[in-house]
Amino acid sequence: ENAIVIGDDGILNEKLRFNDEFARHKVLDLLGDLLLLGAPIVAHVVAIKAGHASHVEFIKKLRAETDSENRRRREAAIAEETEDAVEGQILDAAAISEILPHRHPFLFVDRITKISERRARGVKNVTISEPYFQGHVPGHPIMPGVLIIEAIAQVGAVLILSKDGNKGKLPYIFGIEKAKFRKPVYPGDRLDISVNIVNLHKRYGKLRGEVSVDGKLVAEADIIFGTP
Repeated sequence: ENAIVIGDDGILNEKLRFNDEFARHKVLDLLGDLLLLGAPIVAHVVAIKAGHASHVEFIKKLRAETDSENRRRREAAIAEETEDAVEGQILDAAAISEILPHRHPFLFVDRITKISERRARGVKNVTISEPYFQGHVPGHPIMPGVLIIEAIAQVGAVLILSKDGNKGKLPYIFGIEKAKFRKPVYPGDRLDISVNIVNLHKRYGKLRGEVSVDGKLVAEADIIFGTP
């Protein structure tokens, strides 16, 4: 009773439970076998002449690729930690002022917590005394998105200007791509800013910046810069 029995002349059962019971059976087999991967799958799966044997072979190949990608990510994370551990350094406000030409109220980096060959992390403490809060949406103080982008750019500038041969140069923003503001930033928040070099040439480059508050992403953008 729990199977469909097929003979030479057709189905031996009295009737099918569903008109598409054959297809339902195959889909259920496939779903069960996909669970063997041990991880959720977000995909559109098309199975032609499928069966348990081919499902298992597919899962083996998919798992091999997944394991390889996870291994690559682990190695990259270890490499990043090692690089930061070897080359990391902390810059306070005085040291930042020696690198950047910006001054209050347009200096949006309070501290560089880590800097290495291709990445930098900085902190901006947002206080109600910031001058833009007096006129930007009175009664509902939020940090302007353009200034969050500027904070990303300044952390990136510290990263670029800290390299040999770049001291004294002044990078300009040539373009902003993929900018997203996911959550508002309020007085009292601390911006944790992470900037990575996407590519770098002699006179121009591209940075990827992400800003978090309490571990939650609030803004991100790609910044294209150059030295005219």
